[in-house]
Amino acid sequence: MEFLYVDNHLCVAVKPAGVLSTDEPGGMPELVRTALHTDCIRTVHRLDRVVSGVMVLARSADAASALSAQIWDRRFDKTYLAVIHGVPPEPAGTLTDLLLRDKRERKTYLVHHLEKGVQEAILDYETKGTADGLSLVEIRLRTGRTHQIRAQFSGRGMPLAGDRKYWSEPDEFPMCLWSHSVSFFHPVTGAPMTVSAPPPSMDPWTRFL
Repeated sequence: MEFLYVDNHLCVAVKPAGVLSTDEPGGMPELVRTALHTDCIRTVHRLDRVVSGVMVLARSADAASALSAQIWDRRFDKTYLAVIHGVPPEPAGTLTDLLLRDKRERKTYLVHHLEKGVQEAILDYETKGTADGLSLVEIRLRTGRTHQIRAQFSGRGMPLAGDRKYWSEPDEFPMCLWSHSVSFFHPVTGAPMTVSAPPPSMDPWTRFL
């Protein structure tokens, strides 16, 4: 377990791909409890099982409540990096869509009309580089829908490299979505905090970084 920040109230760790964010056997809370030799570790926000990178966990009920309130008030900012197939038509922009989650298929789809279960999804992106038919994009979420990034880019014909759920063509890469940084206010002191970590030094990330 790689820790980026630890104090008595919270910790920021790098979640490995394949590990659940939720408090289940083998999930991040259990792994962090074991690593820090503590009983109280609570999930504050989630990352998909296949997504890796920076994740914040609380070390007390009060800290979890304070951080959750920041998420609700949109004062908890998350930045992602992704490698996508193709090149966005504009170097930077905002993607706004209506998303419908199919719980049976465990997939999220872009739809064009409001109906039961449909939610608005908004993200901002900036293209950081292109190489070999791939692009590196930095993403800031305005909303936090399930599989939002994956669905919004794949719905435009630019699926994430390694995303076998939203991309039917053969793909040699692991899932290329990385939780790059989190910005929030310390739940006790109120001090602004930003914690970040670079993506792994492996293909295709190394084509850009």
